[in-house]
Amino acid sequence: MTPGRVRRAGVSSRRAPAPPCPIIFTVLFFTRTLGRRCASIFAFSACLAFAQPAAQTVAAPKAGPVAIMPSSEVKAGMKATAWTVFEGAHPEAVPIEILGVLKNAWGPRQDIIIGKMGGRAERTNVAGGMSGSPVYAGGKLMGAVSLRMSVFSPDAICGITPVEQMIEINDFDSSKPASARTPDQRAAWKPVAMPGEFASAAGSLQWIDTPLVLSGFHESTLREFSPVFQQMGVQVAQGGAGSSLRGSALAADWRSALQPGDAVSGVLVSGDLSVSAMGTVTYNDGKRVLAFGHPFLNLGPIDMPMARSEVVLTLASSFAPNKMGNATEIVGRLKQDRHSGISGVLGEPSPMIPVRLKVRSFGEGEQVIKERELKFDVFVQQKWTPFLMMLTLFNGLQGLNEFADDVTYRMSGDVEMDGAPKLSLSTMAAPGEIPVPPPMVLAGWWAEKFNRLFLNSVGSPNLRSVNATVDLLPRRRQASIETAWTADAEVEAGAEIPVRVFLRPYRGERLERIVRLRIPSGFPKGDHRILLSDAETLNRMQSVALATSRFLDLNQTVSLINKERSNNRLYASLVQSTPTVYYEDKTMPGLPGSVANVMANGRAATRPLLATPETARELASVPFDLQITGGYSLRIKVK
Repeated sequence: MTPGRVRRAGVSSRRAPAPPCPIIFTVLFFTRTLGRRCASIFAFSACLAFAQPAAQTVAAPKAGPVAIMPSSEVKAGMKATAWTVFEGAHPEAVPIEILGVLKNAWGPRQDIIIGKMGGRAERTNVAGGMSGSPVYAGGKLMGAVSLRMSVFSPDAICGITPVEQMIEINDFDSSKPASARTPDQRAAWKPVAMPGEFASAAGSLQWIDTPLVLSGFHESTLREFSPVFQQMGVQVAQGGAGSSLRGSALAADWRSALQPGDAVSGVLVSGDLSVSAMGTVTYNDGKRVLAFGHPFLNLGPIDMPMARSEVVLTLASSFAPNKMGNATEIVGRLKQDRHSGISGVLGEPSPMIPVRLKVRSFGEGEQVIKERELKFDVFVQQKWTPFLMMLTLFNGLQGLNEFADDVTYRMSGDVEMDGAPKLSLSTMAAPGEIPVPPPMVLAGWWAEKFNRLFLNSVGSPNLRSVNATVDLLPRRRQASIETAWTADAEVEAGAEIPVRVFLRPYRGERLERIVRLRIPSGFPKGDHRILLSDAETLNRMQSVALATSRFLDLNQTVSLINKERSNNRLYASLVQSTPTVYYEDKTMPGLPGSVANVMANGRAATRPLLATPETARELASVPFDLQITGGYSLRIKVK
């Protein structure tokens, strides 16, 4: 899509001149007989009647090469036409009066054309979702509507990105912008203020909001996550999606999709849940598509499903006008997300991660009383995938009739990957004293596992499938380790020792468990201790080792995650005063100091060797249908 190619041959959308008014002679007659005032009214009505059919015959632009108008040729007072969808799937013509050009408004040699929109846009104002609406003048493509002025302006003033700046997108390949819109960098994104009088009070130009349409999401989810999206410059709205919007399967008629002026969406989630961002197609050469006129997430090279969309309505508002619509069918993939727009290719699928989420509600008798399953697919990107996993899991646990203040959540899941072992996960979340609901705690825990996979410094994971099951259990199921006791504090190596452990549940009778531990043969004589603890106590040093090892590969990362203990078990460990060394994904208890010194001298600076002064050797674990917290130590002597 080079400038030279675009300039060859054009499709003119210029409005044909109205035919001469044949009734003018009748008007002259009435001028003499009925007076000048009546004649003027009659002439205006008659000419309007003849001019109206001509406006209705203007054809919308079609895919194919078109001549372009450089911003250097744009002059104040020019009459232009934009094309955008107000409702349905077909674009409508919007007259635009060109007010002038702001030189170097976006940076060196990056101009912005200023225009005043008329027609239906005069009532709706410059609405979210109009980004990318193509603007034609004299049969040439001038650019794309991409900015709006202030929030309470009575005029529909828009900024237009010159088309030659959008064509430059294809010159980029794999470079990534430093200011990407990702959930961890949202604070850096601010509205773009322009110089001169357009930066005066309440008069700055800013990018048109990109409506992020969430379908199948509960109001509580939108309330919790909307601030994150808004700080990234993305406007969240509830919507719907066509039944065919699942995965990356292409529509049969993708070749005729996304004509200039049509609504287009980038798809982040599809299926029973849907997340898509809507804008407008600026240009389509039959294979490649340009849209938006400003960045979506500014990720640089991307691989995201691209879908055609329909607009249900365009909400008129002087504060936050917005299109509301649905993504309908996948027709290709987006490949570039740049400062001056997005570009995609028709007819090419984009990979997504298939996710299956099952939610089961249990009664007091441990019987499943209700079950539902959600199937959806998630966009693949190192920072967005973990966030979308968090968003969809939290939403899957909202809006349930079984929800209660004291419900406990029990979760298990597995992640299948190419070239790496399966990741198996389990945890419980019960209401606690902190003001964070258990579904959010669970969703954050789930997202953290994907963060560790996708932010791997050695390689990127290729996820084949993700499966998760969440059980809603009645009552607050939580217990703290209170105390422990053993009849004989002196034992021999190889002998078995019974330990009584007492736990205090939330609002219940004290629980007692007997844990039988066998002291390993050959265990050194002397004073030691038995540690009865929760999972967090034993996971702590392992987590530190993972955080400081910057160059673990995927297999090592998965191995460490799989070794983490689950918080619904009580762990019994024998602790001795010898160091434990952590190196990459390996735990080496009781390592002699001489061996540790050799390893420390031979390691790379980027691969730290961590050690603790004690070694906790896990001897047994006891499963509970409770979230276990706390710990207790018993002193013993090995004879």
